[in-house]
Amino acid sequence: MVSGKGRSVRFALLGLMSAVSATALMVAPAVAQDSEDRLDVVIITATQRAENLQDVPVSAATLSEDAISAIFSAGEDVLALATRVPALYAESSNGRVAPRFYIRGLGNTDFDLAASQPVSIIMDDVVMENVVLKSFPIFDVEQVEVYRGPQGTLFGRNTTAGIVRFTSAKPTEEFDARAQASYGSYGTTTFDGAVGGGIAPGLSARASVLWQHRDDWITNTVNNSELGGYDEYAGRLQLAYAPDDKLDVLVNLHARDLDGTAAIFRANVITPGTNGLNSNYTRDRVAYNQGGGNNQAYNGWGASANVAYDFGDIELTSITAYETAEGSSRGDIDGGIAGSGPGFIPFDSDTQDSIDDLSQTTQEFRLASDIAGPLSWQVGAYYFDAEFTVTTVGPSGFPPPATLTHANQSWAVFGQATYDISDVFSVTGGLRYTEDEKDLTVAAAPINNVSISDDHVSWDVSAMYDITPDFSVYGRVANGFRGPSIQGRDIAFFAPPSVAKSETVLSYEAGFKSTLLEDTLRLNAAAFTYEVDDIQLTAVGGGANLVQLVNAEKGKAWGFEVDAEWAPMDNLVFTGGFSYVDSEIDDPNLAVGICAQCTVTDPTVVISGSTRALVDGNPFPNAPETIANITARWSAQVDADSEFFVFTDWAYQGATNLFLYESIEFQTDDQFEGGLKVGWTKLDGSLEIAAFARNITDENNIKGAIDFNNNTAFVNDPQIWGVSLKVTN
Repeated sequence: MVSGKGRSVRFALLGLMSAVSATALMVAPAVAQDSEDRLDVVIITATQRAENLQDVPVSAATLSEDAISAIFSAGEDVLALATRVPALYAESSNGRVAPRFYIRGLGNTDFDLAASQPVSIIMDDVVMENVVLKSFPIFDVEQVEVYRGPQGTLFGRNTTAGIVRFTSAKPTEEFDARAQASYGSYGTTTFDGAVGGGIAPGLSARASVLWQHRDDWITNTVNNSELGGYDEYAGRLQLAYAPDDKLDVLVNLHARDLDGTAAIFRANVITPGTNGLNSNYTRDRVAYNQGGGNNQAYNGWGASANVAYDFGDIELTSITAYETAEGSSRGDIDGGIAGSGPGFIPFDSDTQDSIDDLSQTTQEFRLASDIAGPLSWQVGAYYFDAEFTVTTVGPSGFPPPATLTHANQSWAVFGQATYDISDVFSVTGGLRYTEDEKDLTVAAAPINNVSISDDHVSWDVSAMYDITPDFSVYGRVANGFRGPSIQGRDIAFFAPPSVAKSETVLSYEAGFKSTLLEDTLRLNAAAFTYEVDDIQLTAVGGGANLVQLVNAEKGKAWGFEVDAEWAPMDNLVFTGGFSYVDSEIDDPNLAVGICAQCTVTDPTVVISGSTRALVDGNPFPNAPETIANITARWSAQVDADSEFFVFTDWAYQGATNLFLYESIEFQTDDQFEGGLKVGWTKLDGSLEIAAFARNITDENNIKGAIDFNNNTAFVNDPQIWGVSLKVTN
C-alpha cells in the first residue's frame, strides 16, 4: 500500500520523466571527438578541491562512465557497486533499501533501520547518514569516487572506514539532453534521462529522471502468488545561478518512490556441515505462509543549496541540506513454513519494520584560500541534526510491536592545510573537533530511554613526493572517530537497549601513483595497516535471536590495493583492480550467541545457560579477504562516424565470513559475476544501440544469511539479458 505522500511523489516524478524523455529523444546533434590512446585525467575532490587523482595523497578510485552504465543497466540498485572497486563491499538483508557498506573490511552488519555505519555516503556534497538515505538510486551521475581509510578531517560526518561519494551531472549554459532505455529478462525495464541548459542570463537548469521496473518472477508455491518485482521512480531538478564570476549558487531538489519486494529469505538452503546451496534452493520458487507478499514501499525527498562566493583571496562555501523519508518492509523471515519446511523450521517469524518521519538537517560552512602560492588552507564548521521513528511489528504476534524514536545531534569545527615545500614535495595536515550526542526514546517504556554523547579530536598528516613527473610516492597517517551508538531492536523482545561506546581508528598508509608507458598506463597502489580501539560490532541472530551492540577491545587489519587503467591501443582500454585485507578481532573475552543449526568452529563457553562463541582472532564480518575486478572495452570503426564495440566487466569476491563467530555454513567461498555489452555507437556518442547481459554465467551466490532459526540465506540477482538504446545531443 502506497501512502498519499508516496503517490504525490510518484505523480510528480512521472511528470518530470515525461518532460525529460520527450525533450531528450527529439534532439541528437553531433559533437566531434578526437580518438587517442592516452588516458583522460581523473579529477577527484578528496580534499574538497578539484584535483588530479595522481596528485592527492590518499588511496582513491573512481568508476568509469562505461562501468557505471553497464553495472546499472539491468535495474540494479546501489549494491551493484560491491566489489567493483578494490576494498569496497556492500550487502543488504533489506532488499533495495538499507545497504551496508564496507571499506578495507570495516563496516557494520546491523540490519536495523537505526544502524550506525563507519562508511559515509555523500551525495552531491550532502552526507546521507541513515541507512535508508544511503539507498537513494544512482542516476545521471557524473562520477563515483571511493576514498579508502579514515576521512575524519574535512567531510561532514566522521568516518573510520572511508567514503563513497556520488556527484550528479551539473547544469551548464550549453543545451544538453540524453535518454537511455533498456528492456530485458523478467520484464526488467529502465529509463534514465536528463535535459538541461541555460534558461536566462546566468541561470541554468538540469532535470533528470530514473524509472526501474521488474515483473514479479518468484512463485510462492503455497498460494501461487508472485513476488520479486519492483518499481523505482526517482527525479532530480537542479538550478545553477552565476550572475558574475564571484557568486555560484546550486539548488538541488530530488525525490524517490519505491514499491517492490523485500528481501527473499530461503529456509534451510545450506546443509549443516557444508557452505553451498542445496536442493532446497530454487531461484524462482519459495514456500511462504507469512510475510504478506514480502512487500516493501519507501518514499522520500530532499533539497540542498550550495552557495559559493569568491572574495578574492578567500572563497566561502555554504551547504544547507534537508532530507526526509518514510516506508516499511515486511517479510517471511524464517523463509518457509514451521513444521512443513523446507527442512526443520522450529517456528514461524513474520516481521515488518518501518521508518517514519525521518528528517535530517545539515549545515556546513567552509573558508578556503584561493591564491597562488606554496600554502593552501581551509577551515570550517559542520552541524548535523536528525530524528526518526522506527517501528517493529510482528503481524502474527511475534515479535510484539515496538516503537522507538532516535535523535542525533552533532557539530564539528575543522581545518586543513597543504604546504608545497618544493616543486616535488608537499605535506598536508588537518584537525577536526567533533561532539556527538544520541538519544533513544521509548514512549511505551520510558525505563528504556537512553542518552549518550562523546567528543573527539581526529586528525591526519600526509606527504607526497614526486620522484619523476610521472611517478610519485606518498604516506598518510590518519585518525578517525565514530560516535557512540544505541541499538533498541531487542526492546521488541523484552530486553533493554544495548549501547556501544565510541570507536577510534589509527591508520597508516603508504603508496605510489604513476602514469607509465607514454601516458597509456595509470597504475596506483597502496599498502595499509590500521587498529580500531573499542571497535563497534553487532552480534546478530544466534539461537537467542538477539541484536546487540558490543565493543571489542580492538580490531586490526592490514592489506593492500592496486588500481590500474591501460589503453594499449586507441580502440582498447582495460581497467583492473585487486585488494587483499587481513582483518582480526582482538578481544580474548568477547563471546557472542551462535546459530541453532550449524557447525561452529570457534571455542565456546556457557554463559547464563547459553552457549556462546569466543571470537578472538576471527576476521571482521562481511570482510572479503580478496576483491578483484576487471573491465575491457574494444572497438572497431564501421565507417567515418560510427563503431562497433564490446564491453565486459567481471568482479570477484574471495572467502568471506558472514558473522562474528565462524562456522562451516556461514563462510562463503570464492564468488564471481560478469557482464557483457555489445553494440554499435556513433563516435560522437549521439546514438548507441546495444545488447547486454548481467550475471552472464548465471551464478547463484550466497550474499548473506539469517542464523537464529534455520540455515536461511539470500542470494544475488538472477541472470538478465536485454537490449538498450541511448540518445545524446
